[in-house]
Amino acid sequence: MTALPTLTDPDNDPHLWLEEIEAEKVLSWVAEQNQRTLEKFDTPMFREDRDALTAILDTDQRIPYVRRKGEELHHFWRDKTHERGIWRRTTQASYQSDNPEWEILLDVDALAEAEGEDWVFSSLNLNMKNNRYALVRLSRGGSDATVLREYDMKNQEFVEDGFFLEESKTAADWINEDTLLLTSSYGENMATTSGYGRTARKWKRGQPVEEAEVLFETDADKLAVWSWIEKTRDPQTIFFTEQLSFFDINVWMHGEDGTNTKLDLPTDITVNVYNEHIAVMRKSDWELDGQVYPAGSVLIFQLKPLLEGNHVHDVIFEPEDRIAVQYFFWNNGRPVLMLLDNLEPKIKLFSKENDSWNASQLPDLPEVGVVHTWRFDTEENSGNDDLLLDVQTPIEPSTLYLWEDGKAPAVLKRAPKTFDADGLNVSKHEAVSTDGERIPYFQIGPETSDGNAPVHMLGYGGFQMSELPYYRSSIGKLWLEKGGTSVITNIRGGGEFGPEWHEAGKREKKMLSHDDFAAIAADIVTRGVTTPERIAAEGGSNGGILISNMLTRYPERFGALFCTIPLIDMRRYNKLLAGASWVAEYGDPDKAEDWDYLQHYSAYHNVEAGSDYPPILIATTRKDDRVHPGHARKFTAKLHALGHEECYYHELDAGGHSYGKNNAEAASFSALGFNFLRRMIGWE
Repeated sequence: MTALPTLTDPDNDPHLWLEEIEAEKVLSWVAEQNQRTLEKFDTPMFREDRDALTAILDTDQRIPYVRRKGEELHHFWRDKTHERGIWRRTTQASYQSDNPEWEILLDVDALAEAEGEDWVFSSLNLNMKNNRYALVRLSRGGSDATVLREYDMKNQEFVEDGFFLEESKTAADWINEDTLLLTSSYGENMATTSGYGRTARKWKRGQPVEEAEVLFETDADKLAVWSWIEKTRDPQTIFFTEQLSFFDINVWMHGEDGTNTKLDLPTDITVNVYNEHIAVMRKSDWELDGQVYPAGSVLIFQLKPLLEGNHVHDVIFEPEDRIAVQYFFWNNGRPVLMLLDNLEPKIKLFSKENDSWNASQLPDLPEVGVVHTWRFDTEENSGNDDLLLDVQTPIEPSTLYLWEDGKAPAVLKRAPKTFDADGLNVSKHEAVSTDGERIPYFQIGPETSDGNAPVHMLGYGGFQMSELPYYRSSIGKLWLEKGGTSVITNIRGGGEFGPEWHEAGKREKKMLSHDDFAAIAADIVTRGVTTPERIAAEGGSNGGILISNMLTRYPERFGALFCTIPLIDMRRYNKLLAGASWVAEYGDPDKAEDWDYLQHYSAYHNVEAGSDYPPILIATTRKDDRVHPGHARKFTAKLHALGHEECYYHELDAGGHSYGKNNAEAASFSALGFNFLRRMIGWE
């Protein structure tokens, strides 16, 4: 049995061949692993769960989430008849009826069949000027790279000789009817080392993209260039975001004379522009004019003075203990802040009166649950204040509200209940981590326990992304309804309590976020809910690092693990696909000082022979061009080489960085995982 690679010999990797995504030998290995997994877990119960979850995802009673463009409401929809989906539109009056009448603009299933391509819908960008043409992005198999095509909504066909760009990581917006603002990795020397576009180009109709004028560019070792057109300004203004790292940017403004001016702002910021104002939130403390604003404060600057070096500003939010902004945006000139107050959702709306910003708060939001809000209109300069609000709890499905200024929120749509929640209780708890920090978590399940509850734990802990108590149909149907208990964890590295919570769980502190998760597992045992062998844990992407570390660092606290679309090999992650873009989150393994700590949570190098590891299912997709499938493949191969037979592997041939390219695949992916977990903890 070979233990390579090891901490003492980290680059001697006998499984490196599994990084060849489409090699014949590799695909043969994948097929063997898939067959081994399905032979054991493709049971009548799995098929029953898969079909039940597919029916939930396909039901026509789901809420169609729309955006308003003028008098039209646009939406993309998937169901049993349209597995790849349809882009459709209706009117607001029709949408608010019980049975909206939809006009189908593009049938992706029909398109894929006609063109013989594995098309997956990615996004669209409507031309506000003429209300006829749109930019449609389609991927092959669900990857991040897309093909850009121009679509005629009137004739319902792609425009012959219209805008078209081959497969690449691309974003585009309309400067006018015949000109696009393009940021794309397509073309010679147009990609950064992370695989994203390093230029913003002005692309005119009929012009070869290679001849498009470069308006802005950055060095290839930066992460990316992004751009947007601020249509609230007259004349409309182009801005560029030069992404220096995952969390650091420079913001540039493109002048009418063609020059670019960098805004005099720190780099660790999030920004939103509206006309002559720019709202800025910094991820670290900020000293201005002798005043120190704590990390996570939101300040509003006047754009013209800022360009002249004058930091005239107003402060609309300063964080307090465990009160933090999750996101913010402008709505017809009014800032809207989505907050978490000790994990309780709150919305603050601001308006300017007598040179000061006055705040109001939307009432009657749930104390435990999730609230999201966004502009109803696709454009900020629509002249309309309407907001949409989605409200849900772990046991109550979404209700979609329309909030019109001066009126109480009105119900637009209600999602159906997809599982039986009778007798389920939602409660909030705290565990104490290894360094004494209090780590919150939500528990959903029966109010009392016999001390042997089957528990499903979910965690992420990275990139300042918050793990919130959503209404999750898969957990509800395949775990809670069967009598189990669910635990949603709020470990460090996330954004639940703002930038400081994120900073406390990144780079050399990433292991603390893993300690947090393990502490919660211990706490639910201490509280008498369950025993370690009855705890099943799941995590994906960055959560894959988490789950692989539960295997190597805390195996005694879990009965089974489900590790999805994961990062695992922290020695080579920065050399695989988009991995170089995450150095700010994890560190650079090519630097000795960073590898000194990275090696301790690179589970690929720490897994050992003879250890008593819990059973693990590792699952990914071949078309994931964000997190390389080699992570999952190599970890599986090494575990098998070390004699750990209770390691199973499953790989979809498409789906991108997700659980599948359509509802049926996503349902099958989840059902396989839940059946594995239930069986391995002895629940069925």
